[in-house]
Amino acid sequence: MQTIYKNGTIITMSSHPAAEAVLTEDGTIKVIGSLQKIQNISSGADIVDLQGCTMLPAFIDPHSHFSSYAGSFLQVCLTDSAGFDEIAERIRQFISRNKIKPGEWVIANGYDHNTLAEKCHPPLALLDACAPDNPLILQHASGHMGVFNSRALSSLGVTASTPSPEGGRIETSGGHLTGRMEENAFFTYMKKAPMPDGRAFLDAYQKAQNSYASYGITSIQEGMTVRQMIPLYRNLIQNDLLYLDLTAYASMPDAQELYDAFPDADGRYDGHLRLGGLKIFLDGSPQGRTAWMRTPYLGQEPAYCGYGTMKDEDVLAALEYAVLHHRQILAHCNGDAAAQQYIDAARIVTESGSDLASLRPVMIHAQLLGTDQLPQIRELGIIPSFFAAHVFHWGDIHIRNFGFERASKISPAASALQNNILFTFHQDTPVIEPNMLETVWCAVNRLTKNGVLLGAGERISVTEALKAVTINAAYQYFDESVKGSIEPGKYADFVILDENPLAVPPGKIRDIRVLKTIKHGNVIFEGD
Repeated sequence: MQTIYKNGTIITMSSHPAAEAVLTEDGTIKVIGSLQKIQNISSGADIVDLQGCTMLPAFIDPHSHFSSYAGSFLQVCLTDSAGFDEIAERIRQFISRNKIKPGEWVIANGYDHNTLAEKCHPPLALLDACAPDNPLILQHASGHMGVFNSRALSSLGVTASTPSPEGGRIETSGGHLTGRMEENAFFTYMKKAPMPDGRAFLDAYQKAQNSYASYGITSIQEGMTVRQMIPLYRNLIQNDLLYLDLTAYASMPDAQELYDAFPDADGRYDGHLRLGGLKIFLDGSPQGRTAWMRTPYLGQEPAYCGYGTMKDEDVLAALEYAVLHHRQILAHCNGDAAAQQYIDAARIVTESGSDLASLRPVMIHAQLLGTDQLPQIRELGIIPSFFAAHVFHWGDIHIRNFGFERASKISPAASALQNNILFTFHQDTPVIEPNMLETVWCAVNRLTKNGVLLGAGERISVTEALKAVTINAAYQYFDESVKGSIEPGKYADFVILDENPLAVPPGKIRDIRVLKTIKHGNVIFEGD
């Protein structure tokens, strides 16, 4: 079946930046160019009248956590909570509205101690009071820390004498648990909480896919895949429930088990699932003050620089494993010290004669990657995937944590361009919604929530920002031959917008609406 798209602005994101019309056939782009040329070679094609709107290649998500996003639809949403009272009330209402029985686990997500009236993490006593009959976990907005109530701690066997895992912290005060955990400690015990009902989780996966599609996204990521997800993914594939292309990256400890479980997804799509490689994380979050820095945080003990979560030899071993098995590796690095640890390990592997660069290793977040480190990552072929929306969502907090000058260099996209480094942008969903146009707006304008221009010199053009979520993102996934631009031979994956992001004032980009999302020629989202 053939389809002609015409009568709108078509931004191809290729070396031929615009086209008057596009002809697709059976989900693949056949011809782009003049309408007359396309009409001459097509017969009986369906017509999609863009009615003056703008069509681009569909957006590609370079990093998020699909299962965590799905899980968030089954959890208490604490995003934008003003303080402890509102947190407690949202939890009580969730338990009542969902008829949660005593003993059933309750997970809440999205609180941010930086924006709460109390300016600190919710205390154990509050959690015990609002869920006295249920194990309860509150996950911080960063995803890297949280608070457990007494029932949860008891169910998980955590006591004041339980040692903290390396690269994490179980907090105590006066010899008593506070309920708060960071990094590897939080991840370790969060994974031990029971999974939601399987049917409910499958429904949540559909809600998550629908949400991604509503933002114009057709390719998504599972940024840290663990063995506990294997039954869920088997269900998704067996029931043909995935309709977005999903690339999953295995946690190092679970890598072999995951590849054994899904041999047909090794480097290729099987029921829209593909195993893309490995994921490690080397530090925490800058807003949570656990990102590993070369220089100290402000407003705390002078020597505090955050901390790493992996030993040097373990980072090196992960890279060597990736090379041995010819698998891409993604490394979470927020702070510049974590970035340097990754760079140093990559250099050792490269100097040993291994072609690490051909695997396109990725540095996830790269928030505080130093401009002095950019030549090093260019030399090693590391792709930084910036969490550019941090400028808006936590820029004011970064100013407080690092000072204005250092905070101005977060997500140094313009500096990366000056160093001829290809980069991508992501939202780390569910940390924030997968709103690609908001991210483009952030990268172009670099305004904080308080309206501060943070890093004028790191602003980039709209075109370069769009590349970071289309053709550059396709390259990160080794998909540049089939995705990321509107060119013959590539998939008919499109997003149709109500306005042209290259033509509206830069401050209006995040107000642009997604009208349709098209995957392989089929409409998978249509707005009101």
